[in-house]
Amino acid sequence: MDGPGNASMPRGFLLQGFSEFPHLRPLLFLLLLAVHLATVGGNLLILVAVASVPSRPPMLLFLCQLSAIELCYTLVVVPRSLADLAAPGPPGGSPISFLGCALQMQMFVALGGAECFLLATMAYDRYVAVCHPLRYSAVVTPGLCARLALACCLGGLAVSVGLAGAVFHLPFCGSRLLVHFFCDITALLELACTRSYADELPLLGACLLLLLLPSLLILASYGAIAAALRRLRCPRGRRKAASTCASHLAVTCLHYGCATFMYARPKASYSPRRDRTLALVYTNVTPLLYPLIYSLRNREVTAAIRRVLGRGRQAQGLREP
Repeated sequence: MDGPGNASMPRGFLLQGFSEFPHLRPLLFLLLLAVHLATVGGNLLILVAVASVPSRPPMLLFLCQLSAIELCYTLVVVPRSLADLAAPGPPGGSPISFLGCALQMQMFVALGGAECFLLATMAYDRYVAVCHPLRYSAVVTPGLCARLALACCLGGLAVSVGLAGAVFHLPFCGSRLLVHFFCDITALLELACTRSYADELPLLGACLLLLLLPSLLILASYGAIAAALRRLRCPRGRRKAASTCASHLAVTCLHYGCATFMYARPKASYSPRRDRTLALVYTNVTPLLYPLIYSLRNREVTAAIRRVLGRGRQAQGLREP
């Protein structure tokens, strides 16, 4: 990787992060740290709250898995970014090994892919709940929930392994500098020696599997839900049924909107610095919004959180003299 014509196995990469803004680094570190702590705390609170519910309906089980994915998702990227901001590395960028970069990208895609499949699964759960309420408990059983949850994780893992293998088999030459704060796919494709549409085929295939296929299932589910709501004559029942889908629909639009804008576009439209800024929002702000959306819109989650916080206050009161 020492010259533009050398396409041998690279020693590693350099993450530029935000090293070109030395005066903004302290402020950026404090902001990211606050958002990260709030994200971890919010998702942990949902996990504890759901675990405290004696009999958990399937939607709460799926929500628990979503919070676990978001928790791992942010831990894959943010701690390394915070460390680079707190302790600036060499002037050329913060080094990361070839294997470390591959693992970070693979885990990032695996968790994002699992979330895509999980959101489609949650849409199916809402479809059964609204369109076939009398059969819900017989169709959406704990066993089916467990199998679907496992399938979401395995599907995301399979796609991520294939994508990471394809990307890291590309010849890298010239500069090792990634204009990013983590090993993102678009930044890595920018360093590939070749400039052909074949380089984009693995990313296109991943987008089809992780974005297009689940989004079609979600659209089909919500199309059936909308038809069922139109047939309801009771406005109160219609509002109640629609409210059960509101939080999931909001999270789905946020997740797929950001992911589609970031990755479902041709390589020629990549802008390293713009994509880095968008990824900063995508990897930090959206994981914080998800628990807020569900805690505000889902009555069962809100009640569970209140029980957990109430127990904490009671325990603190017992310790006080």
